Amino acid sequence: MRWLRPRSIRARVTLGAVVMVFAIVGVGFMLITFLIREVLFFQVEERASEAARNVVEHITEQRYAGDIPESEGVLRMQVIDQETHEVLVSSDVLHGYPALTDARPDARDSRVKDTVCGSLAGPHPDQCLLVVGYAAEGTAYGDVTVLAAIRSPQLLQAGVLEAGMVAIALTIMGTTAAVIWYGVGRALRPVELISAEMERITGSNLHRRVPVPKSDDEIAHLAHAANAGLARIEEAVTRQRRFVADASHELRNPITGMLTKLEVELSDPDPDMQERERVLNTLFSDTERLNNIVTDLLELARVESDVAEEREPVDMCVLLEEEFSGERRRITPYVHGCDNAWVTGSRVRLTRVLTNLVTNAERHAKSRIEVVVARKEDVVVIEVHDDGAGIPESERERIFERFSRLDESMERDPEGSGLGLAISREIAQAKGGTLKAGHSGLLGGAVFILTLPAAQRITG
Repeated sequence: MRWLRPRSIRARVTLGAVVMVFAIVGVGFMLITFLIREVLFFQVEERASEAARNVVEHITEQRYAGDIPESEGVLRMQVIDQETHEVLVSSDVLHGYPALTDARPDARDSRVKDTVCGSLAGPHPDQCLLVVGYAAEGTAYGDVTVLAAIRSPQLLQAGVLEAGMVAIALTIMGTTAAVIWYGVGRALRPVELISAEMERITGSNLHRRVPVPKSDDEIAHLAHAANAGLARIEEAVTRQRRFVADASHELRNPITGMLTKLEVELSDPDPDMQERERVLNTLFSDTERLNNIVTDLLELARVESDVAEEREPVDMCVLLEEEFSGERRRITPYVHGCDNAWVTGSRVRLTRVLTNLVTNAERHAKSRIEVVVARKEDVVVIEVHDDGAGIPESERERIFERFSRLDESMERDPEGSGLGLAISREIAQAKGGTLKAGHSGLLGGAVFILTLPAAQRITG
C-alpha cells in the first residue's frame, strides 16, 4: 500500500491534520450527540410526566366531564383500567384509539415509560411517541393507569441528529483540509522556489543565488545559509580554476624553454661541448625549479584536502630550537626566549611553515633575523622579523597569492616556485590560525606574524 502514502510535505501535513481533526471531532461529536439526545429525551419525558401527574391529581377527586383537556402542549393522554386495559377516558386526539402501550407498572415501580411507533402512535403512524404513565388507585375511575404521550423530537428520529453531526464534521474537516493545504502550500512556496533555483545552478553559473523570502523565519535562514554555501563553493571553484590556470602557465614556461633549448641543441650538427655543458646546466636549473613547483603543488593539494594529517601537541619553542639552532645559514635567526608555546597539529607541516618564513626572511634580510614567540590568551603568536627592505603595503596581501613573486624575490631566488607563502597561509588557516605580513618595528624590514590556537602545556 505504499502508493497510498503521500510523498509531498504538503500532502503529508494536510493528511495528518485531517486525521487528527477527524479523531478529535469524531470523539467530540459522539459525546455531543449523546448529550443532546439525553437532554432532549429528558425534557420531553418531564413534560409528559408533568401532564400525567396533573391528570392523576384531577381524577383522584372527580371524573372528567368530557375528554381530557390539553396540558401544557401535551395532546395525547389516556386513563386505562388496570384490570381490563380498557381506555376509560382520553384526550380529543386519541378519541376512539386503543391504549398507547401494553406496558404496565409493576409492584416495585408505579411508573411506566415506553416508546411506541407505527400504528400505536395514533393519528401519526410514521412517527414515534414517548409514553409516560403512572399507576393510580382509588380514583374516580377506580384503579387505573394514566398515560401521557409526546411526539419524539424530529431531531431524534430517523438519524437526523447523527446525519447533522456527520455533515458538520465533514464540513469542519473539509474546511480544515482546505485551510491547511493553502497555508502549508503558501509556507512551502519559498522552498519550492529555492529548490527550483538550486536545480538550475551548475558549475558554469555558480554566481546565481536562491531567492530569500521577506519573512524572517527558518526558511529565510535556510535561504541565507544556502546562498552563503553557494558563495563559498563559487569562491573555491574560482580559486581552483585560477590555480589551474596559474599552474599551467608556471609549468608551461619552463617546459617550453627546456624543449626549445633541447631542440636547438639536438639540431646542431657540430655541437660545441662547452655550450652543450652550459645548456645542460641551465636545463638542470630549470628541472630543479619544475621539481620545486610540482613538490609545492602536491603539498598544497594535501593541505587543502587535509589528507592523513597527524595531530599531536607540538612545542613551537622546541621546534624552533631543533630546526634553526645548529643549522648553517647565511643569517642565523635569533629566537627570543619563549615558554608555553604549545599548539596542536602536524609537526612536519608546522616545520614547513617556520622554514618558509625564516627562509623568506633570510632571502631579504641584510644581517639580522629575529623570531619572537609569545602566548596571548588562547593563541600562540610567532613573529619573524628581518632588517631588509620590507614589503610595500600594497603588496602585503598579493605575496600570499599562488605563484606571486615580487621582483626582488625573483632576483634573489630565481628557482623559487612562488608557492611557499601561499602554502604557509593555507597550513595556518587549516589549523584555525592566521598568517599576515607587515612592517617590522623591531628591525625596520618585514615581519610575518603567525597566529595559531594554543594547546594545553604538556608536562612530564
